[in-house]
Amino acid sequence: MTAIKETNFSFPKQTSFYKGKVRDVYTIDNRFMAMVVTDRISAFDVVLPEAIPFKGQVLNQIAAKFLNATKDIVPNWVIAVPDEMVTIGRICEPFKVEMVVRGYLAGHAWREYSAGKRSVCGVALPEGLKENDKLPGPIITPTTKASVGHDEDISREDILAKGIVSLADYTQLENYTYALYERGTQMAAERGLILVDTKYEFGKVGEEIYLIDEIHTPDSSRYFYAEGYSERQEQNEPQKQLSKEFVRKWLIENGFQGKEGQSIPVMTPEIVNSIADRYIELYEQITGDRFVKNEQADVVARIEKNVNGFLSTIKF
Repeated sequence: MTAIKETNFSFPKQTSFYKGKVRDVYTIDNRFMAMVVTDRISAFDVVLPEAIPFKGQVLNQIAAKFLNATKDIVPNWVIAVPDEMVTIGRICEPFKVEMVVRGYLAGHAWREYSAGKRSVCGVALPEGLKENDKLPGPIITPTTKASVGHDEDISREDILAKGIVSLADYTQLENYTYALYERGTQMAAERGLILVDTKYEFGKVGEEIYLIDEIHTPDSSRYFYAEGYSERQEQNEPQKQLSKEFVRKWLIENGFQGKEGQSIPVMTPEIVNSIADRYIELYEQITGDRFVKNEQADVVARIEKNVNGFLSTIKF
């Protein structure tokens, strides 16, 4: 199979196209979105030069499973998943914040804490914590959703003061975020995993709030293995984790953090294949399902056929 780095479809009733870091988004009839999850990979808000085979399939299928498993908590944007790499859904007006929720001190929050900060996004953190410690309770550390460049930390107070989201809507987003994180935590525990942190994005159709984008995937979440977690913490050992953090660590070790003047290290075939293997491992660990590689030679033709087949069932 060829990894899909970019697409250039022309679907019936297509009205616009948007290329994100990882997804190619086609607007259909100004009513629907066909989201193609490519095999591109990003880190530090930079798209890396090599695509990762099966990554798009992994992300799209994990998201589909968890969106279906949480629709009793909050309605979501999905209408159909006509292809392993494609989700079609309703167009929502997105809120300009991402709801990041953390149950453990890891990743960006740990980097801030280890630099001496004792609050993240206006949320106070206690003294004496170590990397990967469980927090007293889950906290929400929102970020602004940047159309280009880096997302920025922002506090609840600033979101409300700047009128980015109304108080009523933001309160509902918080409630949904905690409930989704609790469900994700339960589902992870059933698989012997800890959902360390994750992010959710929401949008509106009229006055109704919908969960949008992907959830509980390795691109949006961090997982630890539950077995041995406590022992590793007591012995100050790194946690065994399933997330994209291993990509970030590889980049950092090779002198790249997305900063000006830094060069992305060479992604050898061995590195690319090892990343693909980690994504497949995560899929199987999270879902409990065996990952079935769709190794059809012409992936682009398959996607086009499957999307067109679904669109032919819609009365425009």
